[in-house]
Amino acid sequence: MISYGSQNIDQADINEVIKVLRSANLTQGPKVKEFEIKLAKYSGVKYAVAVSNGTAALFLAYLAAGLKPGDEIITTPNSFVATTNMMLALGIKPVFVDISLATYNMDERNIIKALTKKTKAIVPVDFGGQAADLKTINLLAKKHGLLIIEDASHALGAKHYGKKIGQWADLTIFSFHPVKSITTGEGGAILTNNKNLYQKLLLLRSHGIHKNQQGRNVMTELGYNFRLTDLQSALGSSQLKKVDSFIKKRREVVKWYQAELKNLSQIILPQEKPENYSSWHLYVIRTKKISDRDMLGNFLTNKGIGINYHYPAIYKQPYYQKIGFKKTNLLNEEIYQSSCLTLPCHTLLTQKDIKYIAGEIKKFYHSKK
Repeated sequence: MISYGSQNIDQADINEVIKVLRSANLTQGPKVKEFEIKLAKYSGVKYAVAVSNGTAALFLAYLAAGLKPGDEIITTPNSFVATTNMMLALGIKPVFVDISLATYNMDERNIIKALTKKTKAIVPVDFGGQAADLKTINLLAKKHGLLIIEDASHALGAKHYGKKIGQWADLTIFSFHPVKSITTGEGGAILTNNKNLYQKLLLLRSHGIHKNQQGRNVMTELGYNFRLTDLQSALGSSQLKKVDSFIKKRREVVKWYQAELKNLSQIILPQEKPENYSSWHLYVIRTKKISDRDMLGNFLTNKGIGINYHYPAIYKQPYYQKIGFKKTNLLNEEIYQSSCLTLPCHTLLTQKDIKYIAGEIKKFYHSKK
């Protein structure tokens, strides 16, 4: 089976983890800070706070930003449910706006129509590794006094107008799940240039406790245990050395796909906007006929090709339907969620693998003639 996503772990990564296993600190030691410093430097920001996973990063970002029950956040329905689940966990209402069929990101033209007196933030998601229109979103946020909390779980190492992801928002979220740009097993981080937000995040990450001048633990906030371990941080630092080469390989895989599939009229290939440099976390095609999507997915699975569906609209999930989103129906999102199909895209794929996958897609459509 050719998996749709995979980590890339080498002996150097393993050696760094072994060093920590033989050290005095498996957690709450120096490796966490080392990883944070390297991550912030790589992304071109002042501060990074490493946490246990991307979902925890979202939760802490919303909390540290001072968002409260009853507030509204404008966001996209085309994301993993964690983006908005953590809003709901804090009593915040997600307001979904339609996507662009050119990028599958939030269509920034829809933001103004969604604004209310309760709107406090915009949460763009850099779907598949391609940045949302962050330049325009920044202008809108400044005009209306809104925070930008960027869910860049897919986009470590990506760029928008030449600036690294991490530099565009008040708070930026990364995920280090095994299928992402780099991995720490599970893990995530929040990046910011705001010192007050940074200090708040550090406090909330670890039970709301800090050490006073006498070196004693003092709890001043209701915090949580969302810490990353030294084991994971050592792996993260080692992986971070290779992130640019990982992205280069993913971009090569995408070039192979584009060359192999460009003349197949029955599908729509993803496109990178000229102002973006995508990390290509996902490679998602769309079938022009909605009825083809599931048949093609099943056909490829039977041929040993791992596929996925990123994503069903969040508002269509049964839980969201139950809590008040039954009437939400966004035209482009409906088209997208019915026609999207994720093909394998990771650093371990060979050109031979891509030729095989593309060949099977061509066979599927040839058999339908």
